Amino acid sequence: MATAAETSLTELSAVPWRERASASSLAAFGRLWTAWTAFSVVTFLVPAAVLFALEPLTFPVGLGCLAHAWVIPELYANRGVGVVRPKGPRNRSAELVAQGLLGDLLGHDAREVQRQTGLALEPGRLGVWLVGEAGALLLTPGGRRVHCFCVGTRERELPPSDRVAHLLLALRTDEEGFATVANRAFSGAVWRVRRRLAPARRPALAAARVRARSLCGPDRGKAVSPAAGGSA
Repeated sequence: MATAAETSLTELSAVPWRERASASSLAAFGRLWTAWTAFSVVTFLVPAAVLFALEPLTFPVGLGCLAHAWVIPELYANRGVGVVRPKGPRNRSAELVAQGLLGDLLGHDAREVQRQTGLALEPGRLGVWLVGEAGALLLTPGGRRVHCFCVGTRERELPPSDRVAHLLLALRTDEEGFATVANRAFSGAVWRVRRRLAPARRPALAAARVRARSLCGPDRGKAVSPAAGGSA
């Protein structure tokens, strides 16, 4: 049986200062992100309330504060969704072959999801992943929170499906290492990400959320084979 050291990603050596990701560390990061977002929103809500109470004529300034309180979480969510937006050259002549090879790595349902949305659905120990060309979304068990990770391949000229396949294989090699190496772009409610996600990609998020909810049931913690990764 391979040890953790034997199956860890070599890219971990580039970020030795980062604590290895785990379910508990991701939960702590999610709480910290929520607290920081709440603090940012309150910072504008309180001045707006004070201005309205002291001088109604200052309502334009108060409305500006309210607008900032609304925009800040939306900007965070938009940055998170950006990790799975199409990026780089399309290489249409090679994409059909690349998508076929990627399909060989996925189960039937996950293969259909990827062909329709461009996102590969992959259940793991930390939750359910949606892998894109330059990043991934992780829905935690229960499907209420999503973490957005920005990570890419060195070969940026590859067809989109090849880039997805590279990230998918890295994820399967070392899921915690993958979450450690990737840069965190957002953590929050799934509905915030869904609103910003392109309509064509929302079915992938819906399928991942259904699968993430099932992880809270009696089968939680059981190993999931890659071939069964697309069941939703």
